[in-house]
Amino acid sequence: MDNTGKPAGERIHFGSLEVIEAKKREAAARLAAAAAASPAGTPPGTGTSTPSRGTTLDDLKIDDKYELTDNSKRARDQQMEILEMFERKKRARTLAVPTEDRKVREKLREMGEPVCLFGEDNMDRRARLRELMAKEAGTDGGDEKMASADEESGSDDDEEEEVYTPGTDSLLKARRAIAHFSLPRAAERVARQREENQIPVAVFKSVRAEEFEKLKSYTNYSSQFGDDRPLSQCTFSPDSNYLATGSVGGLCKIWSIPDSTLVHTLRGHTDKVGGIKWHPNAHISQDRGAVNLATGASDGIVNLWSLESDTPIKSLKGHENRVSRIAFHPMGRFLGSAAWDGTWRMWDIEAGTELITQRGHSREVYAIAFQCDGSLAATGGLDAIGRVWDLRTGRSALTMEGHVGDILGIDFSPNGYQIATGSADNSIRIWDLRTLRSIHSIPAHTNLVSDIKFYQGSPTEDDPQAKMHVDGEHAHPSRSGLYLGSCSFDGTIKIWSADDWKLQKSLVGHTGKVTGLDISPNGRFLASSGFDRTFKLWAPEASDY
Repeated sequence: MDNTGKPAGERIHFGSLEVIEAKKREAAARLAAAAAASPAGTPPGTGTSTPSRGTTLDDLKIDDKYELTDNSKRARDQQMEILEMFERKKRARTLAVPTEDRKVREKLREMGEPVCLFGEDNMDRRARLRELMAKEAGTDGGDEKMASADEESGSDDDEEEEVYTPGTDSLLKARRAIAHFSLPRAAERVARQREENQIPVAVFKSVRAEEFEKLKSYTNYSSQFGDDRPLSQCTFSPDSNYLATGSVGGLCKIWSIPDSTLVHTLRGHTDKVGGIKWHPNAHISQDRGAVNLATGASDGIVNLWSLESDTPIKSLKGHENRVSRIAFHPMGRFLGSAAWDGTWRMWDIEAGTELITQRGHSREVYAIAFQCDGSLAATGGLDAIGRVWDLRTGRSALTMEGHVGDILGIDFSPNGYQIATGSADNSIRIWDLRTLRSIHSIPAHTNLVSDIKFYQGSPTEDDPQAKMHVDGEHAHPSRSGLYLGSCSFDGTIKIWSADDWKLQKSLVGHTGKVTGLDISPNGRFLASSGFDRTFKLWAPEASDY
């Protein structure tokens, strides 16, 4: 007892709590040191007195003598099936599955599986092989079997990783021509960008604000029925005076701009027109009797058109399935086509021959675009993968992985190092060739993104917006590449800034899905096509065109 009459253990302490806690920690440390110094296995109460340890999780006994209810058993089995499915998919992603249909059939035959099922195409067959190989890898001893097989055919696998196919002399000449064409253009572009970097930031901000203020005033300028069937694509001519449209019925039509008057009807396809593009010099320096327009359709044919005939002057045949998109190389001599046979091809339109059949996607190839220099091509497929190809060497320069849905639109920025991809996952991704990765993702629409286009600027030298120009002592940067447009099956067209990737304007007017869009090279109009069988022109509200 103390002077207050209370037990010593219940004494009231005055002072800092930190001092009390410090004393407690010192006492705990002394006890721990004593426990560590005591011999192992010394029972409590004998020899050196040590504090007894509490029961740990390792000391607990697991009682496995229990019965699960039927509901618990079903839940457990379902959980195991789900986990097994995820493991199988994870294994399937790491498997090396042949891309050629002949090798896929041979592998199925080796596994004792049917070579072909009813209604199965080559892509379905490859997917079935991947699933079978994943199941085989997950069975008992499957990993060991695959490992031994890999060791036996290690050299074969190494050969399959990079396959080199002997090229023709025409392909070699084409690659050399592309190199001679692209290298000076790349040097000119880089020099121009260095000059633009010398322009004060205030000038850039002024030009940007002026252009975006114009974009925010965009409204419906005109609407025109383009066909009896839904329209699939539209594209402006390089001089911005004509618009070409393609329909699901196979017809292509050329309209004058801005009065939307029908000029030509082109008949040559028997199925949906998927891709339609003007020659880079059409209506500028290209002869009217030469190739001025190209179209690709679901009949697997790419047709080349002049401005003097309603029938194609050449038909390029080789694809085994529908042609989804096409694009002209900046040289104007070559044409690229993406198709549902899992390949994209490059054609020499002067000779009317196929230069190369390029594989690399595991499913259908849907979109294709060429860089402004002409050295690179980009493709997007229904495997949710985008690829960049070096046309001078034939190698794959970049694999763009990030989308979780089909890539349906792809385009190069005029700056030469950025790529935009639009996908069935409703998003747009921006890729940078300098960092070899995605630098931004835009949650763009509420339905799939059907097409995407950068504002490329005018190809004519006298257009002040085409390139940087000097007016007296003042330098004005180019407006090309300042923004990009996207369209979607949600019925909207949206315009985005190409520096901070923010929405500038959302255009609503179509009563159905929007299938395609294009921006006129002179920057005055934006055109869109849709399921409502119309194409629409959009322009600033105060325009006096």
